[in-house]
Formats: sequence, structure tokens, C-alpha cells
Amino acid sequence: MHIILTTKKDIKIILISIVAVVASFVIFLCIYKSNIGVFLGNNKKLPIYNVDTSDKKIAITFDSSWGNDNTLKLLDILDKYNAKATFFLIGRWCDEYPKETKEISKRGNEIGNHSNKHPDMTNMTKSQIEDDIKKADEKIFALTGKKTEIFRCPSGSYNNSVIEAVEKTNHKCIQWDVDSIDWKEQGKEIEYKRVISKVKPGSIILFHNNAKYTPENLDKILKKLKGDGYTFVTVSGLLYKNNYYIDYNGKQIKITY
Repeated sequence: MHIILTTKKDIKIILISIVAVVASFVIFLCIYKSNIGVFLGNNKKLPIYNVDTSDKKIAITFDSSWGNDNTLKLLDILDKYNAKATFFLIGRWCDEYPKETKEISKRGNEIGNHSNKHPDMTNMTKSQIEDDIKKADEKIFALTGKKTEIFRCPSGSYNNSVIEAVEKTNHKCIQWDVDSIDWKEQGKEIEYKRVISKVKPGSIILFHNNAKYTPENLDKILKKLKGDGYTFVTVSGLLYKNNYYIDYNGKQIKITY
């Protein structure tokens, strides 16, 4: 059977139809690319490790689980470079350091939820996880008047059940792609080079508020990266709010049509 195109109008209609089909297929691939594991029998969920962007902006984060040694020093250094950061706080830390919790927020930094007592959530039920997150949220809100939008798993430990529970509480689950490993206190130069060598646009960097070399290294890192053209935003300021997917490496990618 042969199809005879008699007019330019017929050709135009067919070309438009082909373009529409191809465009729909491309959109389908963009949306489901991150879920390719499902088709291969692997439906592992991932938190956001970093963000796909060409803009030279990064998010500096601090996990505040214990100790208060450097919090105010870190805030002063951030102010020095007009940088904003995200502090992931546990409820217990807020109980012990209400003044510092308020100061973090007062200076324009973001506070994320880091659980109430830093448990291993992979050993908890979904309802227990949700209750733990709620308790920490209530403590943070009581001190700052602000609700948290992001969550970081204690010790970065997660599984599908944990992420599903976190998402049910309307939080985005956040990991990191640059780890200073400052809590090991292996040496300031080691930690400095570890961070600088791995940073790229869209990175989320992990520090801790009580590590020995972090204040000095934070000053050096901010100075270096600012000179390289980077800007420093909160995690929520780095993330895409909608129309995105998370690929198999945990990278948040904007869907473009």
C-alpha cells in the first residue's frame, strides 16, 4: 500500500505529528530517567546529593548533633563573606542551645531538621520516624517561628522506608556530595584540600559545627571559592522547587520541555 501526498498541507500535518510524538517521547525519558532502576528491578529511593546547574553556586551545611564549640564562630565567618548556610539541627541540640538556635535563624541562615535524638532511622518504623521528625520540628519552630522544609538523616543512613517517611512529613531528604570528614580531625590541610578538590557548581558540602579545624578552613574555603566566582546559598535556595527528577546518583535535575 502506498500513501500519496498530494499537497504541501498533507506534508505539513505529518511533520507536525512526527515532531509532537518525538517531543512527547523526550519528555517521557526526562521524567522517568531517574526511575530506570524500577524497570531493571531496582526501586531504591535516593535523597538529593547535589543539584545540576551551570551557575557557580553551592550550599554549605553543618550538622549540629552535639557540642556547641564553634557555632558562633562559624556564624561570624559566614557573615564576613556575606554567605548563607544551612544548619541541620537535632531537637536535643536545640534544647541545650536555644540561644544559638535562634541566632542561626536570626542571621538569615536556614535550619533543617536532623531528627530529635539522632537515632538510626533504618531500624525504625515509618510512624516512629514521622513522630521523631515532628518532635524536632516543634522545638525548632518554638525557638525560631519557622517551619523546616528539608531533612537530613542521622549519620546519612537511609533506606526506602526512611525516605518515604521523610517525604510524608513534607520534607525533602538531603544528603551531600562533598564531605569534609572534619569530625575525624585529620588535619586542616587534609580537610581543606578534600573540599576544594571536589567542589563544583551545585555541590552540597558537609561540615560539623564542633569540629576542630572547621572554622579556620571555612574562612579559607569561602575566600578561595568566592575568588573563583562562587556564591553561597542555603540548601533550599539551591534546590529546584518543582519540575525536577533525581537521577541514579542522587543529582536533582530540572526538567526542561
